[in-house]
Amino acid sequence: MSFKHKYRATATSFRSFYLHFLFFMELSTCRLRLQTSKIEQKSVSLPIIFVYVGIFLYLCTKFTNMAKFIIQAEEGERELREKVLALMSEAARAEWSQAEVIYTGVGGINIIRALQTLPRESEILNIGYAGSANFEVGTWAQVTEVRLNHPNVTYPEPTLDNFSILLPDQEGICQAVCYTNCDFVLASDYKDCVFDMELAFIAALGFAKIHSLKYVSDNLSLHDYHDFTHGVE
Repeated sequence: MSFKHKYRATATSFRSFYLHFLFFMELSTCRLRLQTSKIEQKSVSLPIIFVYVGIFLYLCTKFTNMAKFIIQAEEGERELREKVLALMSEAARAEWSQAEVIYTGVGGINIIRALQTLPRESEILNIGYAGSANFEVGTWAQVTEVRLNHPNVTYPEPTLDNFSILLPDQEGICQAVCYTNCDFVLASDYKDCVFDMELAFIAALGFAKIHSLKYVSDNLSLHDYHDFTHGVE
């Protein structure tokens, strides 16, 4: 966990503590005001100071928490990040080029361990490889919603659709549902979608804004995946 992650988590916790403290201070001040007008006059300035300090701390942590993060499973996917940045407008590229990049490792447990302390107000951009039953290899897909893929068992489970389209009306980029799995998908009847191993776990953490772009590396073939990605795990 980086120093930045620890700082943002600490700032968020401190803000919550301070707001509770401010609430109790206001209650105490109200009690004093009800006792005598003299006490009321002496107690006016202290709550105002706390209010101004509270607003200042809230704004500081708010701007800190709105940081952008690029999330990728492996460092070998760096080339995909460069391709996505090249597709952005100049203004968006300038912002996302400064974003902190986090390599989480593959799979749900690695996602949770790597991202659990990030402020939920953060804006997330997930970029990675994905498989597809029918999309051509080399296709970019912007994810509109994500679900867990468990074809052998059914149970009530939400579809997570807290995604924003980063590149609207971009020629050559489709929009698709993503199915997240705990294993490499080698066969599926699902069409016009992509398969990965991380995105549902990212979305379930509840970040304020999430974008996800998947690059189709194979048509559900582990061998083709390794050939296409040159050994990226």
